[in-house]
Amino acid sequence: MRGPHNIWRLVRTGATFESTGAMRVVLDALDVPRPLRLAARVLGWPFKWLGHEGDATMPPVTRALSALGPAYIKFGQILSTRPDVVGEELAAQLRVLQDKLPPFTIEEAKAAIARDLDMDVETLFSEFSPPVAAASIAQVHRARLRDTGETVAVKVLRPGVERAFRKDIDAFYFAARMVELLSPSSRRLRPMDVIRHFEGVVMGELDLRLEAASASEFAANTAGDAGFTVPEVKWFHSGRRVMTLGWAEGVALGDNAALDAAGHDRVALSERVLQLFLSHALRDGFFHGDMHQGNLKVAPNGDIIAIDFGIMGHIDVYTRRVYAEILYGFIRRDYKRVAEVHFEAGYVPPDRDVDEFARALRAVGEPIFGMDATRISMARLLAYLFEVTERFGMETRTELILLQRTMVVVEGVARSLNPRMNIWRVAQPVVEDYIKNAIGPRAVVRDLTETAKVLARFGPRLPGMVEELLILQSQPPAPARTLSRRLRLAYGAAGLVAGAAITAAAMGLG
Repeated sequence: MRGPHNIWRLVRTGATFESTGAMRVVLDALDVPRPLRLAARVLGWPFKWLGHEGDATMPPVTRALSALGPAYIKFGQILSTRPDVVGEELAAQLRVLQDKLPPFTIEEAKAAIARDLDMDVETLFSEFSPPVAAASIAQVHRARLRDTGETVAVKVLRPGVERAFRKDIDAFYFAARMVELLSPSSRRLRPMDVIRHFEGVVMGELDLRLEAASASEFAANTAGDAGFTVPEVKWFHSGRRVMTLGWAEGVALGDNAALDAAGHDRVALSERVLQLFLSHALRDGFFHGDMHQGNLKVAPNGDIIAIDFGIMGHIDVYTRRVYAEILYGFIRRDYKRVAEVHFEAGYVPPDRDVDEFARALRAVGEPIFGMDATRISMARLLAYLFEVTERFGMETRTELILLQRTMVVVEGVARSLNPRMNIWRVAQPVVEDYIKNAIGPRAVVRDLTETAKVLARFGPRLPGMVEELLILQSQPPAPARTLSRRLRLAYGAAGLVAGAAITAAAMGLG
């Protein structure tokens, strides 16, 4: 990592916020305390002349983030769904970052397609429009396939975007190292791991072949979900820097006036978008990780259409069960069980007191459940929960970062459709259904069945392992190391035999 380059990049960041007028807007929106506000202005003002000018026609924060590059734009996209954090006015300004950024030329797009697919655009498409949407990493063109006449969306990466992202990520690593060095207490948050996770997600987004694969898998997983659609991937017309999908015709989920004019039920849409996300995360362990309004449309028949599959989240079965039990515990206000789940999963050090942790969680949950539905917020819950877990020494779980972030984003999208939505009431049936199927008696039988399949692969080796065990028992005493090995082997063989017997019995009962 290049220290001078990173210092320079971070200085330019502060200078750009100062020169565009974004610094004051952000400090006011986040209600930063006076000492920190003064420090930020003092540090930013001397370098003001070093900042990027940006597009003067844009609002200050949008102007600063778009001038700084794609990584900063991604950050702004997330904030655009959180009016309760940054205020309605700033959130509305930041929504421009979702799909209304300055495009690159159609000539550059056609050249990129020709290089990536080894065919001229005119050979592939009978029609190819100017860009219809431009985001931080790529832009989209509407086209018509020459061979079938089908209308499609063609996504093309921005020229030089890979290099720009690597520079920003390099600076983020430097900032994370400085945070760890200057604030030892922050190490429990594992800032380096957080940036490493972010880097992995972003680098995957910069290879559109991976995005096409994600779209295909997501479509297969959700084929049975009522009121939800994923466009079909056109593999022959896709490559590393180009991806072609079926065209998604519909109204942007963030355009309330257009939704109302089309006769769509925004209350129903708000509930469906939250329940769909929870179903995908819990049921499939594979979810859309960038579900802001710019990536969701509503078809004329009322279906929610997802687009842009560059950031997808994956969580394993065990983590899904932990996450569901925590949510379910909060829904039922069973704080003792929420505390026990944290300990069982190893999220909180075992030397801490589970009852004290449960009382701390009650202090988090009860005030929230006593609020009016319009004030119950997942963002507020996560903020309070963060304070409690920090006090109890819980480390940041990098595997849950994208899940938690997406949950907050989806809540913001749902509330933009229906400000009075009670997220707990809407989430409860999905979480309860998952708990019933994943943790109840049927789940036990299913787990034992899977265990039996694994044991079956060891079946041919069991007689030999038992024979070796008997031979070892008949031999004279051996050194401790050999004895330890024999004991492990004995326990292993005995466990396999016992496990097979228990599984067979359970399958018989099931």
